[in-house]
Amino acid sequence: MDNELPKYRLVCTLTFGDIYGQIIIWLIVIFLSLASALALWSAERQIYALATVGLIVVLSLPFLLFAFVTTLLNHIEFNPVDNTSPELGTASSTSPREGTAGATR
Repeated sequence: MDNELPKYRLVCTLTFGDIYGQIIIWLIVIFLSLASALALWSAERQIYALATVGLIVVLSLPFLLFAFVTTLLNHIEFNPVDNTSPELGTASSTSPREGTAGATR
């Protein structure tokens, strides 16, 4: 049995703090687009106001998705698993947040 492939455990270490800045920037973009639409809103220019909001959202969405996906991919780790370990099938054995809740040290 020497020809077994090594086993790896996939761990995602992404937290809300990692994407918090991206969410704040996205909210700023949305509010600025709504402010520009409100500035353009008049009886004869309503279509320009709606087009401005649509254009800003459509053009900024790919950048937001790219930033989030690259952040997510940077926080995925593959950790080798010891084949002699008896707890190979348990998911909680290498949890990165294990011991943080209710720990009394």
